[in-house]
Amino acid sequence: AYEIGVRRVGSEMCIRDRAYNIKIETDGDNSIPIYDIEFETDYGDYDYEIAIHGGKIVGADYEVEEEWVRQQNGQAVTIEEAKNIVADKVSGVSADEIQIQEESEDGEKRYEGRLQYDSIVYEFEMDAATGIIFDWNADLRM
Repeated sequence: AYEIGVRRVGSEMCIRDRAYNIKIETDGDNSIPIYDIEFETDYGDYDYEIAIHGGKIVGADYEVEEEWVRQQNGQAVTIEEAKNIVADKVSGVSADEIQIQEESEDGEKRYEGRLQYDSIVYEFEMDAATGIIFDWNADLRM
């Protein structure tokens, strides 16, 4: 279960060797037996809920420190490119299904968005200057 969570995030942020304070517990969510995996890195906190049977991620919550995001090399992205980044993250969803809007806080441009797919509601915030998703939440809604 930990490997599923690390693979999911690790492909995005090279996290495998940087995780610490790792906690893995069994629990239940909407009558589904799950592994609840929590871990930290120097730049963010992660929490994944993974179905014990089948290994599907049924919940996810992570926040990456915005200061760390601003220090990363990246390319500015348009709203359409931001939709494609999210669509690549959620297998089976098309960019047209993603609701997204541009926001500005402290002079920093960001995209905030939401989508619902396969009984999961996703909410996210992305840095427009780098294309990095720094806040991600996915909740199974039955």
